[in-house]
Amino acid sequence: MAPANGKRRQTPNILVTGTPGTGKTTTSTALAEATQLRHLNIGDLVKEKNLHDGWDNDLQCHIINEDLVCDEIEDVMEEGGNIVDYHGCDFFPERWFDLVVVLQTDNSVLYDRLTKRGYEGSKLSNNIECEIFQVLLEEARESYPENIVMAMKSDKVDDISRNVSTLTDWVRNWHPPS
Repeated sequence: MAPANGKRRQTPNILVTGTPGTGKTTTSTALAEATQLRHLNIGDLVKEKNLHDGWDNDLQCHIINEDLVCDEIEDVMEEGGNIVDYHGCDFFPERWFDLVVVLQTDNSVLYDRLTKRGYEGSKLSNNIECEIFQVLLEEARESYPENIVMAMKSDKVDDISRNVSTLTDWVRNWHPPS
């Protein structure tokens, strides 16, 4: 898609989304290394640049200020060549992305990953329920054209390697829309 400034990006932007624990950061980091695209971890950016409205004690996380996040990354998104790594997707402008990848993980695998991270109580159950009901896949399908949304299994290291290979091929074959 052409950015708002009228210039066409020469490299694609990819959104990698999914429930916490599905392998977004691992996949995004490996994909950035394989393609030389820039990895933007939104969770880290929110903490580093204080792009939040405080702390949610129940969920033990920052309350992201979506407007501040979009303002912060708008220029680099217009340039292209980014892999955006975040568990939400509906607040980013549709024009920013050429591909939206939704990572999905089996619930038992996800449960183990999240408990190892120290998730418990409502934070754990909310994330497991989110995966069971495919909330992020639905959110992506409602927010972006269906032809750019790709669901990918992310249970094992082999899955992540296969996903990175598939996505690397996609990047190499990508051409700016006419």
